[in-house]
Amino acid sequence: MRNFEFFNPTRLIFGRGQIARLADHIPAGSQVLVTFGGGSVKRNGVYDQVTAALKDVAHVEFWGIEANPKIETLRKAIALGREKHVNFVLAVGGGSVLDGSKLIACALADDPARDPWDIVLTRQPVGCIPYASVMTLPATGSEMNANSVISCIATQEKFAFQAPHFPTFSILDPDCCYSLSAAQVAASLADITAHTLEQYMTWPGQSRPMDRWAEGLLLTLKDIAPLLREPKPDYDTMADYMLTATLGLNEMIAMGVSQDWATHAIGHEITALTGIAHGATLAIVFPALLRVMIDDKEAKLVQMGERVFGVTEGTPRERALKTIDALEAFFASLGLATRLEEAKVDVSVDQTIVERFKARKAAIGERGHVTWVEVEKILATARPAK
Repeated sequence: MRNFEFFNPTRLIFGRGQIARLADHIPAGSQVLVTFGGGSVKRNGVYDQVTAALKDVAHVEFWGIEANPKIETLRKAIALGREKHVNFVLAVGGGSVLDGSKLIACALADDPARDPWDIVLTRQPVGCIPYASVMTLPATGSEMNANSVISCIATQEKFAFQAPHFPTFSILDPDCCYSLSAAQVAASLADITAHTLEQYMTWPGQSRPMDRWAEGLLLTLKDIAPLLREPKPDYDTMADYMLTATLGLNEMIAMGVSQDWATHAIGHEITALTGIAHGATLAIVFPALLRVMIDDKEAKLVQMGERVFGVTEGTPRERALKTIDALEAFFASLGLATRLEEAKVDVSVDQTIVERFKARKAAIGERGHVTWVEVEKILATARPAK
């Protein structure tokens, strides 16, 4: 196991009715910018709960942060924040609203002359004002990490950066998840699965606790996925769903182990060029990446196959391939496309992505073995319909 430091200062406030405690966790004298998405929080009652909780807190609202938050939208929120002298940002919604709010918080601590897109491109925020969340869509784990991914309409690009600080608190009420559509749940489950795999699917023998923890999350996702497709899952299922998303990317299962993240890098490009939901792109890319990179991944695939999917027969290579098939079948069981042709992605998208990785001289993945050559093979493997 590698040396590491772990510190996660986010206060997680979990459970039914916890939104009512919102004002207790905002510092006295705060001028709050409350950020929202497209309006689902008004339909599911979350907006009413938040505004009731903030009745004695000075705040201003900003609406319209979209899925895969766009820099063009966030510039408007930042301008409003400066105009109103905001010193605290509260994101209410899913991971995209919170991702966007992280950039807002960073930009409000920065020189007004600096374009916020530069913060993303350089990955060098100078600081950030405090921010927090009321989470309504489990997926990104953004509620308990500093990660953010921002898109640009003008250039059709999507890049990640990290805020200097974690959310001060995040409120997670599983009752907020009942209004999610089947498509949202499917994409979110793929996202949670991929987050776990990016930290797990490298090579075995690095850390027994981290391996078992990640495998426990994967088994939980297998258990709850069919239950979430029922008309109204019970509260405990929704609670497991919400907490698994948080635990999948709050840096706990990454302690002392190598990480991959090549699938995410490729998936971000597909989303930037096509608008396909982030989680849905991961369901397409991950099985293809594992097939192309099987020499690097075989030992861990055999381990996951036995412990998560019950694959125990055959040679190591046969078991590894069966495990990839099982993962792809899991994604398909969610109702997601697992091939680019199935998702109706034009072949020109593949070519653009390869050129971008080539221009960046990318060498990604846990061993730095994924170059533009491998990206081209991964996309070709992911293309044909089954």
